[in-house]
Amino acid sequence: MESLRKSTYTIDDIYALPDGERAELIDGQIYDMAPPGRTHQKISWKLHQAIANYIDSKNGDCEVYAAPFAVFLNEDDVNYVEPDISVICDPSKLDEKGCYGAPDWIIEIVSESSRRMDYMIKLFKYRSAGVKEYWIVDQKKQQTTVYNFEHDTMEEYAFKEEIPVGIYDRFSIKII
Repeated sequence: MESLRKSTYTIDDIYALPDGERAELIDGQIYDMAPPGRTHQKISWKLHQAIANYIDSKNGDCEVYAAPFAVFLNEDDVNYVEPDISVICDPSKLDEKGCYGAPDWIIEIVSESSRRMDYMIKLFKYRSAGVKEYWIVDQKKQQTTVYNFEHDTMEEYAFKEEIPVGIYDRFSIKII
């Protein structure tokens, strides 16, 4: 569910929201976030676990975070998002508040209320911010759309297929 309230907001407005209310801020516009459903949470947990296990098994430097986790995409006060999954490989981007700059890999799990946001608004925003890889996991379509911005490619995978991870060699994930 998205709701536009006034002309321009800042990150201070996000932090001033009542406890329990979540929203994202893109180019000064606030977009309310609906609570995730059970299937959404199950997919998010499985993806987070698979990615964390892979990073740990390789003694990797990247870190994986599940929402709610603050990502300040640009060096401004009008962009703040909470991707479902964020993978950050540059530790200098991290502090206790979240990630400053583009994560290397972002995964969004689509719900009916976030469809336009994930497929259009965030796609453009993540690409222009410097995200290397963006996955849109669509429960309704039972498919994952993978954008590899470094190679300017887009691939679609059914949930039952192994999906290669572009930022890592020899790592793939099956959604179900």
